[in-house]
Amino acid sequence: MVSRPRLSTALSPEIFQQYYYLKQELVAFCRGHGLSTTGSKPELTARIAVYLRTGESVTTVKKRGKNATPLIITPATEIETNFVCSEKHRAFFKEQIGNQFTFIVPFQKWLKVNAGKTYRDAIAAYHRISVQKRSTKLPIDRQFEYNTYIRDFFADNQGKSLLDAIKCWRYKKSLRGHNRYERSDLSALN
Repeated sequence: MVSRPRLSTALSPEIFQQYYYLKQELVAFCRGHGLSTTGSKPELTARIAVYLRTGESVTTVKKRGKNATPLIITPATEIETNFVCSEKHRAFFKEQIGNQFTFIVPFQKWLKVNAGKTYRDAIAAYHRISVQKRSTKLPIDRQFEYNTYIRDFFADNQGKSLLDAIKCWRYKKSLRGHNRYERSDLSALN
């Protein structure tokens, strides 16, 4: 099995981007080299690639207005600009929708782009999105490579176990290149 190179300043940015690293590894590298540790996995990866290429720290400033969460949320309350999922919001939605409520990603995205609509609209959107989620295979965001891999593994291998899928995933992420499932990954089970 090919050994994945350790994340260090000795790596070229091209080699670094050909391998899979956990977010915690990316954060640790950033912390150890004085880089910002905030952001998604793709943002951290891009920041590290720039650092490996130039030796310079790139700071990204997210312009975020003050998140003015209302004191009391009712169905008639307008969704605030720069919506952030909070425990206060979770409690409101659980009260309105039921204990099965979770902040599923498509709903979070809906909330972020629908400032000014009411929480009544949000409740209706949640129900629509939940029905859609059950009836169609929604895309998994890019940063969730593991989830995408496991879903694709099971789509191609009914009857295999989660342990089989994880073994193939570990093999795949040790290789250079993309981390998408391929039938050839099953060689890790031999």
